[in-house]
Amino acid sequence: MTAYSATATATASVTTSAAGVRTGGPREDGPKIVEHVMGWTLVVVVAMLVTQLGLL
Repeated sequence: MTAYSATATATASVTTSAAGVRTGGPREDGPKIVEHVMGWTLVVVVAMLVTQLGLL
């Protein structure tokens, strides 16, 4: 076995196993309405904070 074939084998096994690994991010099939409602809620809360502190 040469150094090249060992490296190629190791790279192939890493590539194969990395294809099925998830990073823990949001899934594509979740309800989008919850994400939108939470986003707009954050916008409203920040706007209320800015006006209460007199920053605008």
